[in-house]
Amino acid sequence: MKKLLLLIAFGSCALLAKAQSSTYHAFKVDVGFGYAIPASGSGTKAGVTFTVEPHYRVTDDLAVGLRFEGAGLGNEDQTDGDTHVKVSFLTSYCATGEYYLMDGGFRPFLGAGAGLFTQRAVVNSDSEDLSLSASKTKFGFFPRAGIEAGHFRFSASYNVLGDGGNYTAFSIGFFLGGGKK
Repeated sequence: MKKLLLLIAFGSCALLAKAQSSTYHAFKVDVGFGYAIPASGSGTKAGVTFTVEPHYRVTDDLAVGLRFEGAGLGNEDQTDGDTHVKVSFLTSYCATGEYYLMDGGFRPFLGAGAGLFTQRAVVNSDSEDLSLSASKTKFGFFPRAGIEAGHFRFSASYNVLGDGGNYTAFSIGFFLGGGKK
């Protein structure tokens, strides 16, 4: 059994070494800032995101990585003359994959990711009361599409957490490394 696992490990290393990108540098780190829109609630909705995402290019067309994202989401409902405010703070740690549709300076891509999302909410049921909910960690996933041009990056993702925690994020930023060899 140990020999089989060792053989699989050596085979995987050899495959990854051979499959490495030939046109682009293997490692890159994306940094993005963006606008987030919570899916639940009515009335005014707004939010911000910050993302750091290291990638490894397996081939010229395929990159795998990890996404570390923080998001602050808020919505305000006005019912019966009362204003109800809810602000959620989310952090996510997700494994990601991206497939690039074209080579060259302009590269559209499709991707997806899955991992852990931690959510903490602050609720203001009226103008004088604040309540802080306990943090919840749950599994979530997201599909994503975007473009890269030079070292500029734009992406849109829909983060699915369930229980009213879903949100759409539009991110603009840049990446370090990963350019043409």
